[in-house]
Amino acid sequence: MAADGGSSSLGLPCVFSPKSRQYLALCAQDGRLRIWNTDSKTLHQEYVPSAHLSATCTCIAWGPCRTVKEGPQRKKRKSEAGQVEEKADLLAMGTAAGSVLIYSTTKGALHCTLDGGHSGGVNCVQWHPEDSLLYSGSDDTHIIEWDLQTGKTRCKWKADRAAVTSLSVSPDGKLLLSAGQIIKMWDLETKEVYRKFTGHSTAVTTLRFATTRPPDSNGLYFLSGAAHDRLLSVWQVREDGKDKNSVVSFTLTDEPQHIDLFTSNSKEEAVRLAVVCKDGQLHLFEHFLNGPCKKPLSPSCTVQMSNTADSPVPVPLLAAALGTDTRAVLLAYGNHLQPVMEKVEINTAERHVCLTRDVQTTLSLSIETTVSKVKTPIVNAKSKVLVPGLPGHQAPIKGTSQGSEKRKKGTDTKEMSIAERLGEIDLSTVSAVKGGPKGAPSLQTDNFAVLLVQGLESSDANILNKVFQTRKETVIKKTVARLPLPAVLPLVEEITKRLQGHPFTAVLMVRWLKAVLMHHTSYLSSLPDLVTQLGVLYHMIESRVKMFHKLTKLHGKLYLLMTQVATSDSSNAVTDVDHTAKLVYEEESSDEDEASGDEGLPDDDSDNWEEEEVMEETMEEDKEEQADEEEEDPDSRTESKANGEEDMEHGNESEEE
Repeated sequence: MAADGGSSSLGLPCVFSPKSRQYLALCAQDGRLRIWNTDSKTLHQEYVPSAHLSATCTCIAWGPCRTVKEGPQRKKRKSEAGQVEEKADLLAMGTAAGSVLIYSTTKGALHCTLDGGHSGGVNCVQWHPEDSLLYSGSDDTHIIEWDLQTGKTRCKWKADRAAVTSLSVSPDGKLLLSAGQIIKMWDLETKEVYRKFTGHSTAVTTLRFATTRPPDSNGLYFLSGAAHDRLLSVWQVREDGKDKNSVVSFTLTDEPQHIDLFTSNSKEEAVRLAVVCKDGQLHLFEHFLNGPCKKPLSPSCTVQMSNTADSPVPVPLLAAALGTDTRAVLLAYGNHLQPVMEKVEINTAERHVCLTRDVQTTLSLSIETTVSKVKTPIVNAKSKVLVPGLPGHQAPIKGTSQGSEKRKKGTDTKEMSIAERLGEIDLSTVSAVKGGPKGAPSLQTDNFAVLLVQGLESSDANILNKVFQTRKETVIKKTVARLPLPAVLPLVEEITKRLQGHPFTAVLMVRWLKAVLMHHTSYLSSLPDLVTQLGVLYHMIESRVKMFHKLTKLHGKLYLLMTQVATSDSSNAVTDVDHTAKLVYEEESSDEDEASGDEGLPDDDSDNWEEEEVMEETMEEDKEEQADEEEEDPDSRTESKANGEEDMEHGNESEEE
């Protein structure tokens, strides 16, 4: 018997419908529920919850397949007359807002909404295999038993001190497993704890019953997987109660994201297990559960997938479903927004199998075309139709310009070419500059968004250069805000490429990167492999910033040095001014300098030397004059020796004579 319950509360929810595996239900990054038909490989239905952005879908679980029952009971399954085939119909979706949505695939619409029960986000939902009951576990530490016939709470009880992260109902519908801080087994009749198990150190993301035997037979086993845990633990429910620790462990390459298994009905029947890990690999196990096993069990076969390009890139597996044949496996791989489904025959004799497929690594944005219910209206020549350029794109409501009129008329015959759109952008920018109509700027950013998506899809450098050359912050912000979510990651990759080029282009690209991070951070953080995709950008920014610290240090030192040089120059200029001022002051107080003698400034020494030289010259002249006088008057010689002053007077007299 195959068991395929709710998907992991951590990764993006993805789960096959039970038994026939006709449908694959996924909730992608944009919050929409998409149901793909595995036979025709097409999108069967798409449902957008009213609060798909604020209250994202956290978990999905298919209801049990049933036929129509007679009587006044509300019909839950659709089947044709005379046909006893059971079909999967109801799908339960837990949301981050605390409500549970029940979607009907036969109606193609919402069946009912279960709300008012949880005060925290719903982490897990599980159906009862027989009765129309649903169990939900939440961050508010409670478990709720919902009655689907009334749409109301039937029972609510506190399950743990921590948030309830995973649930599993036994195949007979009598026991319920819940995981919080520890794993507990509940008796669903009395709502009392039957057993407790130690559990894991991190949040338990997966719980599954592996056997269908009664709990008092020592033959009931279940398995559990946790976040950041590279193994699956198997627990045995023993009659003596000595079952605190796990008995078997299956080794994996990464934490489990999707599990499908065929339960064992007897000791002679092995448990078949298919585990898809977070790294995109599939591990197949086959083991007879019969008591403890000391060594961890490695997978009997590991399956990987890659594309057939020149440089092969691994393609991540999203989910896997086992068939009745041991070798047949139904795989879903690629992107959550547009997965590829395929039934594969795997040679389990080989330990490692690598499948190569021609899978597009770039995502096509025209998903809507595959929906079979979309009809193309017949358009008359007179009528005007606004055709959106991409999903979720809206035309400007207020104010129309000539460019938009051209687009309206052009839609009747053919779609506008890229060259015409580029010309239209030029027209709209000119009209906006000259004070054109109010609708022109919105039309311009509208065209930028459409062109940017086209440029990213076709990798056309001309279109991208035209868009990226804009320097207006408002245009950049509006263009990024109007981008559809699947185009965000290719835009980031293109920005990363251009950032590696010339610094002038890098300055422009930083503005675009800033706008992307401002508008689409929540979407980027929801991507599971964000680290690998943004690794190049992160390392490039880190390498560029690495020198910034040293450059700032150097700038600081140079700034300090230059300021010191400037201050020393200015101080020299100031001392020159002071020096002249001192000389002026000393000239004013010349009398005091004569009295003070040698106490003057050092500069006075030079003046003294000059005065002494003058004195020596005058003394020599006086001696010559005295010698002449002595020849005339010998008496005057003795008088001059006695008094120098008289000597000077006589000299003057002789000059007068």
